[in-house]
Amino acid sequence: MAGRKFIGEILVEMEAVSDAKVKEALAKQMAGDKRLIGEILVEMEACQPEDVARAQAEQLGLRFYDLETSEIPPKVTELIPPEVARERKVCPVMLAGKTLTVAMCNPMDLETVDTLRFQTSLSIEVAVASERQIMAALERAHGFTENKVEQMLGQMGDALNVRRNEDGDEEGGDDALIIKYVTQIIQNAISARASDIHVEPMDDHLRIRYRVDGVCLTMDPAPKRLQGPVIQRLKIMAGMPIEEKRKPLDGRIKVKIGDKRIDLRVSSLPSVHGEAFVMRILDSDSLRLNLEDMGFDPGDLKMYTGLIRRPNGIILVTGPTGSGKTTTLYATLNTLNTIDRKIITAEDPVEYHLNGINQCQTQHKIGLDFPRILRAMLRQAPNVILVGEIRDAETAQIAIQASLTGHLVFSTLHTNDAPSAITRLIDMGVQPFLVATSIQAVLAQRLIRVNCPKCQEKYTPDHKTLMSLNLRPEQYPDIQFVRGKGCDYCKGTGFRGRKGIFEMMVMNRQLRDLAFEKASTTEVRKAAIANGMNTLAMDGVRKVLNGLTTPDEVLKTAKLDD
Repeated sequence: MAGRKFIGEILVEMEAVSDAKVKEALAKQMAGDKRLIGEILVEMEACQPEDVARAQAEQLGLRFYDLETSEIPPKVTELIPPEVARERKVCPVMLAGKTLTVAMCNPMDLETVDTLRFQTSLSIEVAVASERQIMAALERAHGFTENKVEQMLGQMGDALNVRRNEDGDEEGGDDALIIKYVTQIIQNAISARASDIHVEPMDDHLRIRYRVDGVCLTMDPAPKRLQGPVIQRLKIMAGMPIEEKRKPLDGRIKVKIGDKRIDLRVSSLPSVHGEAFVMRILDSDSLRLNLEDMGFDPGDLKMYTGLIRRPNGIILVTGPTGSGKTTTLYATLNTLNTIDRKIITAEDPVEYHLNGINQCQTQHKIGLDFPRILRAMLRQAPNVILVGEIRDAETAQIAIQASLTGHLVFSTLHTNDAPSAITRLIDMGVQPFLVATSIQAVLAQRLIRVNCPKCQEKYTPDHKTLMSLNLRPEQYPDIQFVRGKGCDYCKGTGFRGRKGIFEMMVMNRQLRDLAFEKASTTEVRKAAIANGMNTLAMDGVRKVLNGLTTPDEVLKTAKLDD
């Protein structure tokens, strides 16, 4: 706005700071400090935060509030939930008719103003106050006595396990307890090696479950009265609008547990008893990026490493959600990630960041979907392309054209086995001759739990179970079947960790002819097995005979072919 004074100029006129200090702060800005000049002056101890807030109010023609001397009626502070007020750093100060005056440290934050207008159904008038006075006023308004905190802790019991933070500071109030409780949930999940955290509202309690090695384990439930505060805390952490409770939402949480930085991909779903949350734990330290660690049979591994070094074509990885497809593809890219190759990915979303690889994330709100990213990335001259998932004919067509023009393309499909990928692409509308010429191999996979190394014991499986896997004891007289007995290391489950079982179908002339002829999945499967493909169940049997897992675990994961 023409004629508006600068903050530094106003502070000098207020005699809150010297002209020399303002010039020193400006020099810091010119040297690359991207903070506002007021923030720099406060850090230099040249003036107080309240001085900067006063100057900002004068610059914008707004009212300044000294919250240390202002008395705010409780009915006014209750108009904005404490979680929202703390997150947005706002303090309601006065209600006049249908107009609520709100003190803000950033009066130009129009998004917050719109949020408050929507949430309170009131007109919002903006005033200015310093951040530290806003937070102090909120603490006075919503704080709780030590006795109430202790009483709440006693009601929560062992599930809370609230302690002082690592710096020795004590945080007061129900909000602080909820923050610590949610942090404890995440910490416990990391300690338990969980892949997901499930927060599920039930009729009379809040159920907390961790998925460990693919199996959901129930933790101590939380009282029903904690459901609202816990869910609000999760939404704030994930950057979700807490006022929206009718629609499924997505978000992301970044936390630091000890020395580790953990990402959580968050999904909410409205249910009968409230919003259910699932948090996928993305721990880059636990991500295995070596193909040798994935569980491949040595023969299959040699074949696969040969396939991924071909100059062009498509290699598909199939399986249901949670079967390890992303990990396999990341390990593959890690193997191919050399200085002489350019690798670009299109993902929805980017789960892990890989050094040296150009990763693109879809943004459907602005039309940045897989086809659009694919068209753009082809102009970037890549050697290797990863498409997170082929979901439609358009994506499939572009990926196939890329493979036919000298690119090696990796992608995933949601099919139960490898042969089904061929018919799935044709059913999508891809021409059979394109499928036949572009597909180099299809890798189907599942994850199975492996025996705990600390409590292994020899045992004799049920005869019917062995027969279900075509395992006849007389064929393997020297084989000793192994299982985990259950110990502290595996939490009594007998299993610790998971490995993949794989079904790799490498295309040859016969399979390409069947694809061109639009043959059924059954025909393709029979031909693939006749040409040496080991099915998921066959690979599972190999792992049973190697003592890696149990026959029951294989039967739960992979069905035997008729």
